[in-house]
Amino acid sequence: MTRSLQAVAYTRSSTLESAPDGRRLGLETSRGATPRGVEDHPRFFAGFLTSPQVASAGLLAVADVAGARYYQQQLRSSLDPVVTGNGDRLRFESFSGCGGVYARLDVLAAGLDGGEMGHGTTNVDVNNPLREALSRIGSDDPLHLRVGPDELAVTTLDGPVVEKKVPLPDRWLRGFAEAQVTAAGFDLRAELPAAEAVRFLRSLPRAGTRGSSRGVRWVVPAGNVLRPTTRPVPGAICLPGPERLVALQRVLRHASALRVYGPALTGSAAAASAWEVVLPGMRLTLTLSPEASRGFSGEGGVLDALATDEAAGDAELISVLLAWEPRIDVGDLATASGLPAERVRAALVRLGTSGRVGYDTAEAAYFHRELPYDAERVERHNPRLRAARDLVGAGAVVLDGNLGTVTAQDGHAHRVRDDAGVLSCSCLWWAKYRGGRGPCKHALAVRMVRRGAVSGQAEVLVEGGAR
Repeated sequence: MTRSLQAVAYTRSSTLESAPDGRRLGLETSRGATPRGVEDHPRFFAGFLTSPQVASAGLLAVADVAGARYYQQQLRSSLDPVVTGNGDRLRFESFSGCGGVYARLDVLAAGLDGGEMGHGTTNVDVNNPLREALSRIGSDDPLHLRVGPDELAVTTLDGPVVEKKVPLPDRWLRGFAEAQVTAAGFDLRAELPAAEAVRFLRSLPRAGTRGSSRGVRWVVPAGNVLRPTTRPVPGAICLPGPERLVALQRVLRHASALRVYGPALTGSAAAASAWEVVLPGMRLTLTLSPEASRGFSGEGGVLDALATDEAAGDAELISVLLAWEPRIDVGDLATASGLPAERVRAALVRLGTSGRVGYDTAEAAYFHRELPYDAERVERHNPRLRAARDLVGAGAVVLDGNLGTVTAQDGHAHRVRDDAGVLSCSCLWWAKYRGGRGPCKHALAVRMVRRGAVSGQAEVLVEGGAR
C-alpha cells in the first residue's frame, strides 16, 4: 500500500482559554486553499458559538473518528480534522484510520453569531489538551470561536512552531473521495424524533462490549421508530457495524432528531448508510462503509468518471466555476458551463477524487472544498484504473460490435458483455462482486475504448488474469 508522510504545521497549538468576557476557543489552521490561493494559516471565522456545549461535543465526535480504527484496532492512526469555511457555515470533516467511517459536523448560520465567514479549506489542530478542555464544558456561557490565527499571531509569529507528521496512505485518500460518491446515491430513508433517536442509538452495541455484534444489521422504519429485522426486507436500511456509530453518543443529549440515509436496496448485499443527528444550529453525520472490514477505497464508484478524457476536460471547466459554494446546484453549473447535467455530475465525481467537492446528504447537494492533501495521487495510484489503462495502452482490446459482446482472448480469456449499458465480465472480480464494487479492470478498459478515452486506438484485446 503506497503511503507518504503528511506534514501539518501550525503557528501554535489550539487552546481553550478563560477571558473576562467568557471563554475563547482558538482553533489553529495549517496550510490550505482559499479564494486568494494557497495560504499558510488562513483565517475563516471569529465570533461566538450559539450552543457551546453542542459545538464542543460535535467537534470531539469528529476528532474521535479521526483518531479511530474500527477494524484492526491495534493499529493507531490520527489525522487532524479538515475545516472548510463556506461563507455561511463551517464544516469539520474527518475520516477514520481504517477507511470505513466518514464524519462531518456542519455548524450552520444559526450556530454562529457575529463575525464574517471566510472561504477555504485546511487542517485544524485538535490536540489532547484541547480535547480534555472541551470535554469539561458544562454550561452554555459565552464561547468565542476563532478559526485561524489571531491578528497578533499573523503579525508577530515567524513561521510554524507546531508540526505533526502522520502517514497518509493512498487508500485513505481514495476512501475520502469514494465516501462522497457513495453518499450522492443516498435518499432519506427514516427520521426519528429526539426521544426515539436517543433510545435507538443507546441500544446499539459498542466495540468490545460483551455480546456485541460486529457484523451487518438491518432495521426497518415503522412510524417514528426503527425495528430490527433479520434480513433485508423491502424498505429495510442497512446498519453495517453498528458499533461504528459510537461517536454519536457524545451529542445524544442535545439531539432533536435522527435522520438515516441510504440507497434503495435491490438484494441482500450489505450497503453503506449515513446517520445524521440534528442539533441546535448544527448537524453531525457519520457515513459507514458496507462492512467494518471494508473501507470506502475499494468501492469503485469513481472509476467510470476517471476513465475518460472528456470528464477530465469537463472537470477543469467546472472547477473554475466553483466559488466555495455551500450548496452546488448542478442546473446552474450546466447553464454556466454549457454542458448537459449528466456531464456536470461526472465532472463533480472526478473533482471529488481530488478532494475538491464533498456531498451533503441533508441538502442532497455537493459543496465546494479543497482537501489540504496531495489528493491527485488518488487517480495516479488507483490500481484498477492503472491496470485498465495499461491494457488499453498495450493495444489489447477487441470490440465485437460497438454495443454487442466484448471479448478478451488469451490463455485466461475474459468475456465482457454489454447488457443495456451495463458491462459484465467473466473474470473472478465480477464473479465475486457482481458490480457491487465498481467495474473490473477489463470492463473499465472496454469503457475507455468505447468512449474514445485513448485517441487513435483501433483494436485491442483485454489480456491478463482477473483482479
